[in-house]
Amino acid sequence: MKAVILCAGKGTRLYPVTLTMPKPLVPVANKALLKYAIELLADMGATEIGLVVDSLDSPIRERLGDGLDSVGIPLTYIAQEDPQGLAHAVKLCEPFVGDEPFVVYLGDNIFQDRMHGLYQRFEETGASAAIALTEVSNPSGFGIAELDGSNRIKRLVEKPKDPPSNLAIAGVYSFQPDIFEAINHIKPSWRNELEITDAIQYLLEQGKTVMPYIVDGWWIDAGKPNSIVLANQLVLEQLPYSPPHEGDARIQGDSHVSHRVVLGKDTQIIDSVIRGPVIIGDNVTIRNSYVGPYTSIGNNVLIENSEIEHSIVMCCCVIQNIEGRIDASLIADNAHVSRSATRPVTHRLVLAENSLVQLG
Repeated sequence: MKAVILCAGKGTRLYPVTLTMPKPLVPVANKALLKYAIELLADMGATEIGLVVDSLDSPIRERLGDGLDSVGIPLTYIAQEDPQGLAHAVKLCEPFVGDEPFVVYLGDNIFQDRMHGLYQRFEETGASAAIALTEVSNPSGFGIAELDGSNRIKRLVEKPKDPPSNLAIAGVYSFQPDIFEAINHIKPSWRNELEITDAIQYLLEQGKTVMPYIVDGWWIDAGKPNSIVLANQLVLEQLPYSPPHEGDARIQGDSHVSHRVVLGKDTQIIDSVIRGPVIIGDNVTIRNSYVGPYTSIGNNVLIENSEIEHSIVMCCCVIQNIEGRIDASLIADNAHVSRSATRPVTHRLVLAENSLVQLG
């Protein structure tokens, strides 16, 4: 089975983090979003994966190369240098896919469900397409699927004022090659983009079968900072039980480290309290500080005289002498957060576009 992951978007909703880092590389529980997608597709049975990126010089290609050693599936890169919508991205994959059925995964999604049933049901029914759907409380904010009496998709409606169901399109699809013909017959939407929902609707209008797959468990469209932080929490909640690190040489002085805490190599916890679930990378020093639940800390980080919880701290950051607790935050690579040690005590900020700062 071949699969493609669409990851060419600019990630504007995650600015300023994505000004220097493609959104699929943003870490959740110290692992890039894109790696979750690759692992899920491997579980579904993918043997080849194509990555649609904005350029063949993308940092994604630099980071992942020809594939993940942990998965063993080769990666092919497909450039979408002039983005014209999701259907346009899928159309670019036709040479890679050929005449085989395939799976499409939107690269900024993360699921609890391993999706085994989606492709299996797609094969068993001989449908032209299958779509992952999830129940939502605010269906007017999503593309919504309406089912018929045979539990097949009857139509798709984009952000309806009067929703026919609460089943939102969740960003994973299985397609037969006839999706390419459908894309050839659609026109750009009001956004001047070729919409994949329009292509699927064309299949329905041609009498083709489109099957639903109802996602089991949580689904996060990790396009905004709050969503990334929530995804981090949900993934950390699934950490298996591990006992406290009693007698661990990495834990020094008057420190207390609870269960469900993952510590990386050459990390030091000095006179600090760590309450899981927490994951801490390699070569991290935490001194005279508190790290609370649902926090991920990347490699080469220094935290001193500070408190933080329910947050993501990426690689090579420094957090020092912060009064009050940092909460629900997303701190990107190489950020330096500190309190002035000299008078006058002021707030000095160097911020990129769309930054958010809340001072207590």
